[in-house]
Amino acid sequence: MILVTGATGFAGSHLLDRLPPDTRVTAWARPGGRPPREQPHVQWHAVDLLDRAAVARAIAQTQPRTIYHLAGAPHVGSSFDNPVEPLAINALGTHYLLGAVDAHARAARVVVVTSAMIYRRSNEPHTEASPAVPSSPYGLSKLAQDRLAALAASDGLDIVIARPFNHTGARQDPSFSVPGFARQIARIEAGLDAPVLQVGNLEAERDITDVRDVVDAYAAIAARGEAGTAYNVCSGRAWRIGDLLDMLLRQTPVPIGVEVDSTRLRPVELPRLAGDNSRLRGLGWAPRISVEDMLAGVLEYWRAQTPR
Repeated sequence: MILVTGATGFAGSHLLDRLPPDTRVTAWARPGGRPPREQPHVQWHAVDLLDRAAVARAIAQTQPRTIYHLAGAPHVGSSFDNPVEPLAINALGTHYLLGAVDAHARAARVVVVTSAMIYRRSNEPHTEASPAVPSSPYGLSKLAQDRLAALAASDGLDIVIARPFNHTGARQDPSFSVPGFARQIARIEAGLDAPVLQVGNLEAERDITDVRDVVDAYAAIAARGEAGTAYNVCSGRAWRIGDLLDMLLRQTPVPIGVEVDSTRLRPVELPRLAGDNSRLRGLGWAPRISVEDMLAGVLEYWRAQTPR
């Protein structure tokens, strides 16, 4: 039995697509959240990660052998206005989950997905040993999650840690840069918006990977990762956001201008975030999808979502 928390989220939904259809999967969704996609091999359960007793009951009933813990608050920008939500979901929710595993499913392998946003700002690629000095409330919440996972591993639980860098693909919320650009382009192509793209900081550089490669990495970490070890999930190359936008704009025949929207700028912006994926490559993983194909896929997804 495989358990996926945060299964209605962006990466969680792609992980469900990646798991073999003959696999028994239990997927957790937030009570009252958006309806999950129906998949024959997936059993859905509404579980509130902040309800300690409910989490314990669910783990005791399902007895999962592998757990992918993807649930969490995903937004860096909004964490400055509302730091309580990421601290509660990312840190306290993980604490309750790992406590339930300790009590009811100690043999389970748990992949805890934290974030590269735990690292101190640097122009050099981060290794897993890079200093952890987050620059946002979101990063702080993910550092707490990361440390809780490491602590539980030191107490004997079979835990591996994935630290994803930026990733994108179909179904990602348009509040993130690449799907936000793609959605605007699709709407302009359809004649729904004026031909001017609203953008934030285009000078930032981000190591970005297709989400399908990312969930492949999670599966590799679950299957072959060393207990108690963290793995950077990244492409190994940082791209300037403005260059990603230019690549998207080259895929449309419509002339589109670009305008900076000050509301899209974050209070604190890392100028560069790049990762070293050597440890993950040691598990036999490598990214398969080029940045060009990744961007084309995101744009096609938003074209399909846009009324014509």
